[in-house]
Amino acid sequence: MSLHTSAQSLVALAEGGQHNSLNPLVTGGGAFVVLLLLLVITTRFNRDR
Repeated sequence: MSLHTSAQSLVALAEGGQHNSLNPLVTGGGAFVVLLLLLVITTRFNRDR
């Protein structure tokens, strides 16, 4: 992405234009899955008890 196109994207975003971004549902679902995976890994390797 060149400097000119990124500047145009910022101007369009500042003016309320649509910006191509990730779907919030996909982003939230992915974060949820990653956090669940970290929870499972943490509980499996925690052998203190």
